[in-house]
Amino acid sequence: MIDLGISKLALIGAVALIVIGPEKLPRVARTVGTLLGKAQRYVADVKAEVNKAMELDEIKKMKESMESAAQTVKSSFEENAHAFEKDWHNATQGIANDLEGTHNTSADAYLQNPDSIMPPAFMPQYRHPGKKWRLKQSAMPQWYKARAGLRTRALSGAARVARHRPRPMSGGL
Repeated sequence: MIDLGISKLALIGAVALIVIGPEKLPRVARTVGTLLGKAQRYVADVKAEVNKAMELDEIKKMKESMESAAQTVKSSFEENAHAFEKDWHNATQGIANDLEGTHNTSADAYLQNPDSIMPPAFMPQYRHPGKKWRLKQSAMPQWYKARAGLRTRALSGAARVARHRPRPMSGGL
């Protein structure tokens, strides 16, 4: 890059003052300044575009690596699921073959020899609770609250103050 020190800038200024002249020098200096500013902005824009392109390439590489990692995880998951299905099928098939080979059920075996095996687990029959769970049920019926004069609705603080504020007496003093 060009190395411009103070001495070199002073020499360039002196030569410009002699060549251009004192009348035109301020206008030329403004023009050179605007051109240098435009050049700096152009260089900054080019740098920004190059940086964006580099970041975009990095993001694309990262995206591809993430997609490949996701694909490997998916394939390993599918392989494990397939192996589990095979094992499960083999285990259930073996149990089904064992059950088909024996003619008496576990309840019959328990009745014949109660000490040898565990008693069969009986599942209780489902009973509907007979309640409507979505309906709000209060402890006290509304008609009883109204009859007894109990509060049935919540009051705001201002309404409660207004309700219990002493009323002015009618009549003159």
